[in-house]
Amino acid sequence: MGQLLLFIVVALVVAAIVFGVTVMVSGGDPGLTPVEPDGRALPLPTDRPLAEEDVFRTRFDTAFRGYRMAQVDQALQRAAYDIGYKTELIGVLEAEVTALREGRTADADVLRRAREAAIAPPSAAVAALDAAPSPEPVPDPADDSPSSSADSPKIDVTPAKVGDEEPAEQR
Repeated sequence: MGQLLLFIVVALVVAAIVFGVTVMVSGGDPGLTPVEPDGRALPLPTDRPLAEEDVFRTRFDTAFRGYRMAQVDQALQRAAYDIGYKTELIGVLEAEVTALREGRTADADVLRRAREAAIAPPSAAVAALDAAPSPEPVPDPADDSPSSSADSPKIDVTPAKVGDEEPAEQR
């Protein structure tokens, strides 16, 4: 009985090897054939920011081995872009609130104008940025002209050593 079982196992292994070599040499395996889309795809909207409902309603065409990768990749890229955009917008809003709480209304106004320009359509964004007043120029600290050095006090900005009790401004 043991010899019969061994003979069957050896015969199956030899048959599998012969089949594999035959397929590799002849190249007769055409691989997977392309499958036509089933037409049920519902992509993400491209004309507005994404909402939670848009992601729930998204559908992809199915293929022989699952969903169409190109459709899934496009939807993931679009969702990643929208998440990044909204994360940046939240950061700007938080900075605007912080500026208002600290009483820096000029900074808050600049942030508000930038936020509104980013949300507005492209033509309105250019007009909003053109209408915004330009900030006052900041003098270059390396500039040693007499007008800038006479108006501003000299402050030492070298870092203090650990254990120094004296602030850097009094050195």
